Amino acid sequence: MKKLCFVILAVFVCLTAFTAVAQDPLRVVLVVNGTLGDKSFFDSAQRGMDHIADELDVETDTVELGVDPANWESGLLDVMSDSDSYDVLITGTSQLIDVMALNSHLYPDKYFIYYDLPMPYDDPERCIEGCSNVYSMLYKQNEGSFLAGVYAAAVTTSMMEGTNDDVIIGAVGGNQIPVIDDFIVGYEQGACLVNPDVQVIIQYAGSWNDPARGKEITLAMYEQGADIVFQIAGGTGVGVFEAAHEQGHFAIGVDSDQAVIVAETDPEQAEQILTSMLKNVDFSVIRAVELHLAGELPYGTIENLGIPEGGVGLADNEFYQAATSDEIKAIVDAATSAVVNGEIEIQTVFTDEENVAAVGTACEDMPSAGMTVADLMGDM
Repeated sequence: MKKLCFVILAVFVCLTAFTAVAQDPLRVVLVVNGTLGDKSFFDSAQRGMDHIADELDVETDTVELGVDPANWESGLLDVMSDSDSYDVLITGTSQLIDVMALNSHLYPDKYFIYYDLPMPYDDPERCIEGCSNVYSMLYKQNEGSFLAGVYAAAVTTSMMEGTNDDVIIGAVGGNQIPVIDDFIVGYEQGACLVNPDVQVIIQYAGSWNDPARGKEITLAMYEQGADIVFQIAGGTGVGVFEAAHEQGHFAIGVDSDQAVIVAETDPEQAEQILTSMLKNVDFSVIRAVELHLAGELPYGTIENLGIPEGGVGLADNEFYQAATSDEIKAIVDAATSAVVNGEIEIQTVFTDEENVAAVGTACEDMPSAGMTVADLMGDM
């Protein structure tokens, strides 16, 4: 009888412990090296957090480190060291990668999800103990930006209302860092595919949070004959949209569906944002947390999410539909299919030294040199 009571008691204790663990929600914190409200990259990550808070058994928190880069390293270290407050910490961008790589091993019972840059898993001096508790996800921004370039060149070539006789497009980057250059080389290649005579004006603002500077640069591009400008500059890109609205020209957003976001406060300005190159940070955050909950997230490895995986693409919304001709839509669809089917090699800065792409590469020197829109349309 005593033995039976002991067994029953043991089972009861085990069941009680299991129930407590099962009911204890996962705690996920997002650390943003900037502020929310950029209507772009960080807001996309926050939408992913909002979704997992609403749809999954997850407690979420977001820490904004502000716009001063001097506070970013110490801010992330402070959040990481407060290890009783989270189970999974999510952060990203090129500015914080070494902080994460050098310190993740100090918290072996915690998990880290890093977006937009690969952990240096093979570098033991940077990735202490192999960063085995860090999962990193990349986005093939060169693929999505290739479609943005296809679209921009098709618009400037179309002679639609709001364009001029010059075959010129532009792009405004925040800073000249590899990930931004990867956007640009894809953009240039897509534009060259549509029209090898296209001129692409590139300028870096030197800031992620200076709309006035973004507007100044974009106005100058319009003055030089550009019809449409791709913003890859975070909060600085708000100025690109202001310039487009003021001059009656066009813009392409980035990371989020920016026309839809802008339309909430300024519908007229939103009409000038014909599409956005979507870097689906929100989707990837949701996907990563769902895989973590299922015990299937491959920590210690990198995943690269492109067009086929839903990691990147172009926004197809009411503004795109209203402004875009059937011919241009067909060109974009054909280019998308060609990328998905592996018919086009998109150049990138993230490759070996012999094949690394450079901003400003001539059309004839790109991997798709000699391929035309007619070739793509013939496959449809």
